[in-house]
Order: sequence, then C-alpha cells, then structure tokens
Amino acid sequence: MSRSPNHAVYIISVAAELAGVHPQTLRIYERKGLVDPARTQGGSRRYSDADIDLLKRIQDLTNAGLNLAGVERVLELEAEVRGLRAELDRTREAAHEAVEEVERRNRYELVPVHQSVVLFEGKRRRR
Repeated sequence: MSRSPNHAVYIISVAAELAGVHPQTLRIYERKGLVDPARTQGGSRRYSDADIDLLKRIQDLTNAGLNLAGVERVLELEAEVRGLRAELDRTREAAHEAVEEVERRNRYELVPVHQSVVLFEGKRRRR
C-alpha cells in the first residue's frame, strides 16, 4: 500500500538528511514560515515527502543566491502560477464542453445554404 505524499513520517534528523541540510536549518525554515511540518501529540516534528520536496526546492533557491525573503516570494509566486494553471485548465475544459454542447444542440437545426455569386458587368458611365 502506498502512502500519500502529504503523510508525515520523517523525524527532523531524517528529513534534514534527505533534504541535505542541518536539522537547525529546518527549524529556521519553520520559524520563517517556509515549512510547516506536522506535529505528534508530544510536539515532535514529522515531515512528509511533500515537505522534503519543498525543503529541496528551498535549498536550490538559497544555493542560487536568494535570501529567505526571496525564497518565500518565489514559493508564493510558484504557488500562484500552479493555481492559475489549474484555473486555466478548468476554464479550457468548461469552454470545450460548452462548444460541444452548442454543436450538439445545433447539429439538426442548421440547414446548409448554397449561395451563388453573380458578377454584373454593365456598361460604364462616362462623365
């Protein structure tokens, strides 16, 4: 049985090792609001696979020279882009379905019209 990527199972030392950072760095990221691990009833942090992916993304951004405020802004913008892409996908699907419905409804109501074009070449008037 596979688990959800959001299922929190890793203790801080394992999460830090998987993300390639020191456990204290994870605590800093948490204080800055960059990551929000689950907590056990006793208050111990538990990280999920999704958290590990996020930690790796944060590391990539800091290694590229961004400070934590910059990382926070990039993560916000990436989340916004994901939301907008999802909205665009939903809108495209709704538009596609609407077009199909109109085509279905009008299929039997439309009658082909054959038109002819006649060119009239009369005498030119002289001025």
